Amino acid sequence: MSYVEENSKIWDERSENNDIWSIPVTKEMVQNAKEGNWSILLTPTKPVPKEWFPENLKDKKILCLASGGGQQGPILAATGAEVTVFDNSTKQLEKDNFVAQRDNLKIKTVQGNMQDLSVFEDETFDCIIHPWSNGYIDNVLPVWKECARVLKKNGLLLSGFGNPIEYIFDSGKLEQGILEVKYSVPYADIDHMDDPEIKQIVESGGYI
Repeated sequence: MSYVEENSKIWDERSENNDIWSIPVTKEMVQNAKEGNWSILLTPTKPVPKEWFPENLKDKKILCLASGGGQQGPILAATGAEVTVFDNSTKQLEKDNFVAQRDNLKIKTVQGNMQDLSVFEDETFDCIIHPWSNGYIDNVLPVWKECARVLKKNGLLLSGFGNPIEYIFDSGKLEQGILEVKYSVPYADIDHMDDPEIKQIVESGGYI
C-alpha cells in the first residue's frame, strides 16, 4: 500500500477523533461569514489576512486543496464563492458535506491525491486555498505544477507551511526541548521507516 493510501486511512481516523483540522465551523461562524465577518486558517493558529483575498468573493471559483474538515470550505462558500473541496480523506470531506447540508451551502467535494488534479480542466479556478497539508507528501513539485495548470491567469494561490527545520531534529528529544540534529532536509518519513520513533509517529499521525 502506498503512503498516500495509508495517509487517507489515518486521516479518516483522525477526522473521526476530531483532530484540530477536523472540527467543523459552527452555524454562528457561517452566519458571520454571510454577513462579511470571516477568517480562515492555513496554519494552526494564525488567520490569513483578509486583505490577501479579493474584496468580493461572490461567484469566484475556489479550490480548497487538501482542505477537508468542514473549516475553510464552508466559510468561503458562505461568502458567496463557488467552492470545491478536494481531499484525500473521505471522512474529512464528510465534514464539509455535513456543514453544507446543515447551513444550506453549496459545496462540491472530490476525493483524491493533491499531486494529481486531472479531474479538473486547465484554468478552472480563480483561487486555490491550500493548508499545510503539503507536508503529507514526499514531493510537493507536482502539487505546484497542477495548481499552476488549474489556476486561471492572474489567479490567487494561498498556502500554509510548516517550518522544515523542525524535521532535522530527533523527534523524541525535541518533545523534551532538546535540539539534537538527526536528519537532513529535504526530509520525508518514508526514508526513515527503520527508525522506531518515526514508525510510531507515522502510524498515529500519518506520513510527513
